[in-house]
Amino acid sequence: MTQARRVVVVGPGAVGSILGGCLAAGGAEVTLLRRRAGVDDGPGTLRIEEPDGARSVPVVRTADPATITTEPDLVIVAVKVFDLAAALETAACWPGAPLMTVQNGVGAEGAAMTARHSPILAGSLTAAVEPCEGGVRRLRRGGMAVAGMRDGATTLAWLADTLTAGGLPTQVLPDAASMKWSKLTANLVGNATSALLDMDPGAIYADPAGYRIERAQLLEAVQVIRAMGLEPGALPGAHVALLVRAMALPAVIARPLVAMVIGRARGGKSPSLRLHVRGGLPAPTEAAWLNGAVAREGARLGIPTPVNEQLARLVDEAAARPEGNARYAGHPDRLAALLGV
Repeated sequence: MTQARRVVVVGPGAVGSILGGCLAAGGAEVTLLRRRAGVDDGPGTLRIEEPDGARSVPVVRTADPATITTEPDLVIVAVKVFDLAAALETAACWPGAPLMTVQNGVGAEGAAMTARHSPILAGSLTAAVEPCEGGVRRLRRGGMAVAGMRDGATTLAWLADTLTAGGLPTQVLPDAASMKWSKLTANLVGNATSALLDMDPGAIYADPAGYRIERAQLLEAVQVIRAMGLEPGALPGAHVALLVRAMALPAVIARPLVAMVIGRARGGKSPSLRLHVRGGLPAPTEAAWLNGAVAREGARLGIPTPVNEQLARLVDEAAARPEGNARYAGHPDRLAALLGV
């Protein structure tokens, strides 16, 4: 009988829980490693609520990495990108294990490759998920894309097979950089603007001024990506290439169609930056690794990215000063005027 693969998920929030849960459903032995001990530590179950029902899968929960005495076959680091350094320190308990980063934006993989010598994988989740009592709720099915950064071909194969068997369709892509920048493009959609405007993405795209902001930030990102020799591509459940093509059409044609698609795409979940800013969480936000990443790469390549640069700054300012969050709320025209679009 084949030994089940052992997986440790560092940071079992919504993303870590759906990945760990689907791996467990596919036959892996999964340990969810969280920051603080809980009453349910030890062997137990994780609840996965799906659009068509719910299921429970076996997992082990712990807050003490010392309880994991056998080196796992894979470590998944599923914390927010601004908590990555601490999570990589924890993952150093298993220095030889392949490690996968699943953070939004770009840069996490490079940090992981600097911190350790084991195989490094990159993952991009396109399913919309949120925490629920005892586990995680999947609002939109989507899927998962994985790619190798350093070695790890064997791990990629069983990882994709196990996630797919567990209910999360997963595709192995040949180029990690293209995958991550395509996912970054998808993460830009209605994200920074929803944090500043306190509006749903579909409503932002339906508004003429909101659409101008979104189109400007996306076209800047595409220009930077293409200057890097990459091309925005399709991810499981996220048709980034089609979105890019739509942005090239006249607004009178594209705006109502894109607004309808964007309005349905998230399954009712607010974008991450809106949840951060409107939830009163302090700076930093992920904006520095999303819009900020576009601005930094644009500066390196000599490509102006004023909209992305300003959006990254404004989102972190909004998180740092919650009392000023009403300035643009519900007023895309004010934000568009500030951004010069």
